[in-house]
Amino acid sequence: MAYRFSRLRDISKRLQDVFKTQTRLATTATAEGAKSNRSMWFALGMVAAGGLATGYLLQPSVNANELELHPPHFPWAHKGAFSSLDHAAIRRGYEVYRQVCAACHSMDQLAYRHLVNVAYTEDEMKTIAAEAQVEDGPDDDGNMFTRPGKLSDHFPKPYPNEQAARAANAGAYPPDLSLITSARHGGEDYVFSILTGYMDPPAGVEVKDDLYFNPYFPGQSIAMAPALYNEIIEYEDGTPATVTQLAKDVCTFLKWAAEPDHDDRKRMGMKALTLLALLAAASYYYKRHRWSVLKSRKIVYRPSPHS
Repeated sequence: MAYRFSRLRDISKRLQDVFKTQTRLATTATAEGAKSNRSMWFALGMVAAGGLATGYLLQPSVNANELELHPPHFPWAHKGAFSSLDHAAIRRGYEVYRQVCAACHSMDQLAYRHLVNVAYTEDEMKTIAAEAQVEDGPDDDGNMFTRPGKLSDHFPKPYPNEQAARAANAGAYPPDLSLITSARHGGEDYVFSILTGYMDPPAGVEVKDDLYFNPYFPGQSIAMAPALYNEIIEYEDGTPATVTQLAKDVCTFLKWAAEPDHDDRKRMGMKALTLLALLAAASYYYKRHRWSVLKSRKIVYRPSPHS
């Protein structure tokens, strides 16, 4: 701050010198012209001083390591007012989560039954749930036991507690993904940019050990290693499993997980807007009908014949 105020004093002195010089030049002119010139130069000097001082004081102290690149806006198919989520992408995105993301990230808010009639049939989800071993109990002897999963079970957690998760990830805690697209600024654009934004750090930027450079992550250093690679999994419908396709599908799945009523909400909104439009037309017609007499009446003064 001391350095800034010293700069401001230097700027003020320079402006005063300019003002004095212009004033001396103005005094050599005619009396009327000198008065006009002084007013003009004084106004210009005040404007310049105010602009320089304001711009300098408001200039932030920028640290290159604190810069954050905002994610771009991608043309998601479900962004339109009359567009629904791609349920084939939800199915593929769940496969990406189950085979890749579930190793570190939990989804506490979701159960297997939530995907029934959304991306899978009931029999398919029963088969998938049975592949998970869920801890249950106690039994009659007071012991905990494991059993195959059921539709009513929530997705299993990768770690028993937060301390175990941090110990397995060099102190970083993998966030729960149930509401991640609603909990982050940018939503699915942010998640997609994080998954596809890994790169080598530019010159002059140092990244600590066990961290990775990602310009879309706050601070640009992220503990999560790149999770997606080309053909890391094989889609059952034959879709090419490129990095961008994997990221797009899992982001669509996470969007549905955060807003499972997305399609129903838009469908209900269309119905409500249609009914409101009909009611508005009927109300306008009724208003015109009821007020037509008052709007079209004419008041005429007729003097009395005895006046």
